[in-house]
Amino acid sequence: MHSTMVPLGTPAVDFKLPGVDGKVYSLESFSEKNILVVIFMCNHCPYVKAVLQRLIGLQKETGPQGVQLVGINSNDAERYPDDSFENMQTIAKEKGINFPYLFDDSQETARAYDAVCTPDIYVYGPERKLLYRGRIDDDWENEEKVTRRDLKEALDCIVAQQEVSDEQISSMGCSIKWKEK
Repeated sequence: MHSTMVPLGTPAVDFKLPGVDGKVYSLESFSEKNILVVIFMCNHCPYVKAVLQRLIGLQKETGPQGVQLVGINSNDAERYPDDSFENMQTIAKEKGINFPYLFDDSQETARAYDAVCTPDIYVYGPERKLLYRGRIDDDWENEEKVTRRDLKEALDCIVAQQEVSDEQISSMGCSIKWKEK
């Protein structure tokens, strides 16, 4: 699946979701951060597994510049038990996830953001308007073969108060595992 490429300028949608650290988070939780990167992700997707350390590194690298990543798992944990809240807590500890990892059990947040895949990435500036939605880099499978860090380039532009290129390449990953209605 490829992300839907929500129109740039779309405002961030508020949420109220539990994190693996026992806290409940909303947009307001990140109000001191200049840039908010919302990443729809999960535990079992091979695409997410391949890029997770890159995301952890990106938070470490850009956090001092006012960038805050937040991961949201919206998968149906009943049909995909690897994505249960308990397993999210285990993965966060094992992998050293250094940003809030939230559980969207109702899947309402994913639907509000029009998220369709994992990872699906949305970058919001200080006014919480969408400035970037797209891939992390040009080789999800093999970090050694990366020649372009699209997400990092976008963050650098926002930090420097420069325009982010409108030419953005959609993220690609596993489909969000929707609950049966």
